Order: sequence, then structure tokens, then C-alpha cells
Amino acid sequence: MFGRRLDVTVQPVHKVSQGSKQRMADKQRVIIVGCGGMSAAWLKSAAELPDLEIVGLVDIRREAAERRAAEFGLTEAFISTSVTEALQHTHPDGVFDCTVPEAHMAVTLEALAHGCHVFGEKPLSTSMENARKMVAAAQQAGRIYAVIQNRRYDPNIRRLRHFLQSGAIGRITTVNCDFYLGPHFGGFRDEMEHPLLLDMAIHTFDAARFITGADPLGVICKEWNPPGSWYQGDASAVAVFDMTADIVYTYRGSWCTNGLTTTWESNWVITGETGGVSWDGADRFEAVAVGKVEGFHPQRTPIEVPAYDAGDKVGGHAGLIRDFVRAMQTGVAPETVCTDNIKSLSMVFGAIEASAQRCWYAIG
Repeated sequence: MFGRRLDVTVQPVHKVSQGSKQRMADKQRVIIVGCGGMSAAWLKSAAELPDLEIVGLVDIRREAAERRAAEFGLTEAFISTSVTEALQHTHPDGVFDCTVPEAHMAVTLEALAHGCHVFGEKPLSTSMENARKMVAAAQQAGRIYAVIQNRRYDPNIRRLRHFLQSGAIGRITTVNCDFYLGPHFGGFRDEMEHPLLLDMAIHTFDAARFITGADPLGVICKEWNPPGSWYQGDASAVAVFDMTADIVYTYRGSWCTNGLTTTWESNWVITGETGGVSWDGADRFEAVAVGKVEGFHPQRTPIEVPAYDAGDKVGGHAGLIRDFVRAMQTGVAPETVCTDNIKSLSMVFGAIEASAQRCWYAIG
């Protein structure tokens, strides 16, 4: 049985004007909206980029913006509790959206309406309907809107993807990952209806797309909140996705585990037609190639997952922000542009719908 399909057909974001390209040597002027805990990572990375200038900080709590300005020496930055006021006063090239998920749409649409590029925290939005409106607004404005998926800029996931692309284990058939952690954040996550799938699994789902080059077709999922959980919403889930290229991807996760834990990057086991590879989400890789069948089991030979130089596609937030500044300068869309990231988001809402409907759910 199939549920309602999620339509994620979108067009690429337009490149910025020639006039903007001619300003490549100039500093890109940006305001930060949302000065809570996550903004520190953004501001730390921004401070390392000589061609980026933070000209404003906005938060509904003025003292939060003032505290960040003092912490990072932004003595000349405009401080406000209003996005509109900050946009009108500073006339920035871009907006960094570090607000809570429920505010992403309002901040993004207003920034785009003022002619700004936008780089936002994940998830892109709290619904597919709103996500499509945001993507359409970026297309109409001719501006770049991208989402920070910092896990892509881990050197080890780049190493894994390069290994898979080399064909060392043949065509990928099955991807499995486990995510088990028990962080006590406090704040909005504890009150979310879907804290694991919406706030965290987006990273893992995006990683699955990244390493395989495949996109989602459909999903079946079970979401629940186990006894002992400190979250109000469902903090555990199991999902099975059909992906393009005939790949099956399985996800098992909990954000309230009191047992054994994995890394934040999950524990991965990937099977191909001629071998397999595992990655613990940190520095440990193990891979085998399958040879001829002799007796009951095929012959398996250990193979190396070679080191890989990912260039400047590393550094988590720093690498992504660096790429986004380059995108503002050149008009070349970054990896995590909204027209691509909405496909990762569709996996989140597909899994949520599949669990709610207790049926297989087709994803556009």
C-alpha cells in the first residue's frame, strides 16, 4: 500500500548576476540570525575567513546577540532583535540562519526578499510544503539558499565515498547504519515531536545519499519513544529505504540510548557485488573483496581503504562556510544547495509519514 507521494521536483538555483561576480575580491557582508549555542561554531569559522565580514547579529533576546558580539570582538556589528531592521540597516550580501527549525522559513523568505543569499542550519524546514516554498523563493530571487550539512565535510566520509566510487567492492547493493547516542541537550530538542528523525537523522540520511550518489524512492519506518527517554517526542526509529540504483538503505537509531553507543557519524556496513566495507564513523575502516567460491563460503581477501586527499572539502562548519562564501562570490552553487538538500529532507518526512501511516511510503 502506498501513501501520498512527496513531490521534490525542483529546478536548479539561478546563478548570481555578473555584477556580483565582479565583486569577488570584496568582503562578503553577512548577518547572523539566531545567537544561541550553535551560532558559536558559525562565528568561530567565520572569523577564519578574510573575505567574510559579520556586519550584524540578530536574536529575539538582545542580550544573546550582544554576548556573541563581545565574545568574538564584533564591536562594530549592528545588534538587533529584528531581522527586518538588521537587513535594512546593514544591506548584507548574505544571511546565516542559526535559528530554531520553526523559524527557518520566515528568516529565509525575508532574507531572499531583500536580495540576500542564505545559508541555514538544518533541517531545511519543518515540513515539505514549507521546504518547497523556500526552494521556489530562492529560485525566483535568483539567490543561493543552502543548508549546512557539516557531516559531509568530515575527511573520513570523503575517504569512504572515494573508496566506493573506485569500484573496489563493485556496485553497491546494501547500505546499513546504526546510530546510538544519549545526549541530554535540554531546550527545544527535548520538546520536539520527532527529535531523532527531524533534528539528527537528517545528517545520516544526507550522508547515505552522499556516499552512494543515490536518491530515495520509498520507505517503511517504525518510530517510538522507549521507556526511560527524556524526550517528549519519539527518540528512536528503524527505517528501510528503497534508493535509486537498486540500493536498499537501512537505518537504526536512538537518541536516548542508555546502552552501548556509536560515534556521531554512525556505524556503517556497506555491501557491494564483489565485496564490502565497514566504517565506525571515526578512523576505523575494514574492507574485503570476494574471490572464487570454494566450498561453503566464498574466499574473502582483506583490501585497503586508501587515504584520500579531500582538498578543502573538510573542516565541518568551517569548510561549508568557506564554500558558501565562494558560492556568493562566483554564483556556483555549493554541494548542499537547497535543490539537492530537499531530497535528504524528503527522507526525513517520508520516514515520519511511513511510521504514522504504518505502511510503505513513496517519496516522489
